[in-house]
Amino acid sequence: MTAAGTPPIVFVHGTRFSAGQWSPQLAALREEFPVAAVDLPGHGARSAEPWGLAAATEVIASAVDSLHGGPALVVGHSLGGYASLEFARRRPERLRGLVLAGASASTRGPWAAPYRWVAGLVPRLPADRLARWNDRLLHRLYPSEVVEATIRSGYAFHTLPAAWGEVLGRFGAEAMRDVAAPVLLLNGEKDTVFRSGERDFARAHPRARVELIPRAGHLANFDDPDAFTDAVRRFARELPVRG
Repeated sequence: MTAAGTPPIVFVHGTRFSAGQWSPQLAALREEFPVAAVDLPGHGARSAEPWGLAAATEVIASAVDSLHGGPALVVGHSLGGYASLEFARRRPERLRGLVLAGASASTRGPWAAPYRWVAGLVPRLPADRLARWNDRLLHRLYPSEVVEATIRSGYAFHTLPAAWGEVLGRFGAEAMRDVAAPVLLLNGEKDTVFRSGERDFARAHPRARVELIPRAGHLANFDDPDAFTDAVRRFARELPVRG
């Protein structure tokens, strides 16, 4: 049973994944917090919906409202982190705290060039081949109980060009100035690309701090689910009581 005053937590998945990415965190946190994970437009159960950042923020807002205790702590990974930054700008009254995981790198400048290339390449490759490659990779790197929900939900390769096409060139550290709530920048220690701007992101916000998951990479919630979950739990407990 969740305690009165605890913040709802909404999880927002990363590139090509779905709500299944968060199955370890949902299982570990639901006794203490109201929790939900979303499928962004073009992903998971919303696979047929067109991608759009504006639509993504409405999906997050609906999840916050569904938990009936908002504003909420929103936890976004990678693509979901940038969507969560946009949510913070558009719907600040629905946000109690923000965790950006693998999403503290500027999406502008030379850094973006390889990702534009990947976004253009993916549609040229057969989706079933990409899915098999992803299945094998996840099974090789992680225990089945960590990744099985992600694998069952499939992958949104068809959405990748539109999603990153909109995100690239849009977000820098100055986006943190639009976040009214406390922020945790939660990165894998070895995620050198997506934590490359974490100092600038942290400096841009008066209530932001950085925490690293030791020995973890970009998929830190897969690399060390317990450490990732504990970091989110501690941050949630630190958030000011609503009102």
